[in-house]
Amino acid sequence: MAAHRAFKDALYAQFARIGHALASPKRIKLLDLLGQGEKTVETLAERIATPIKNTSAHLRVLRQARLVETRRDGTYVYYRLADDDVFRLLRTLETLGHAQLAEVQQVVRIYLDGHDQMEPVTLKELRRLMRDDDVTILDVRPADEFEAGHIPGALSVPVPELKRRLRDIPKGREVIAYCRGRYCVYSLEAVTLLRKHGYRARRADEGLPDWRAAGLPVESGG
Repeated sequence: MAAHRAFKDALYAQFARIGHALASPKRIKLLDLLGQGEKTVETLAERIATPIKNTSAHLRVLRQARLVETRRDGTYVYYRLADDDVFRLLRTLETLGHAQLAEVQQVVRIYLDGHDQMEPVTLKELRRLMRDDDVTILDVRPADEFEAGHIPGALSVPVPELKRRLRDIPKGREVIAYCRGRYCVYSLEAVTLLRKHGYRARRADEGLPDWRAAGLPVESGG
């Protein structure tokens, strides 16, 4: 029995390394960002509004738990998710939190659902609309994330550029905006602005990483 206990203790101690790595909102946000594609520590620090030194410390914890990997290109170090299982872990964590924590549901109602009365578009419906060639797909993430991977045929219009680029978006077709995932607010900001200017616009309920995880085709480049 002592040997069995020692085995379990050693095993669960290793599992706990992953739990420890996820025990920080900043580190979860880093994983979400890396789900869009690899990034430098400088870019990540800017995106999570955290000093580079602190961001590097968070990334070390994630790397020690084997959740992220790196590659070097000259003086830059690029971080990426270790594999697809890390993305699935992140989405499972989000799904569990939404199902089990009333606080999560409340935050979503206040910041997302409460500001958009229209039902988001599922990936299944989005695929149907694309087959019917009856929709404009708008990728409203930062340009570097679009270049790393996007839904085929999508138009890259980051939210900060949207107002001045409205003329690039056909007005006679419905517009579906997508961003990083279910809780990304970029698509909400985009459809709110588009509707104010007379567009028929809805947001997708999932993002590019979910599209990729479903085995659907992804294009890269500008």
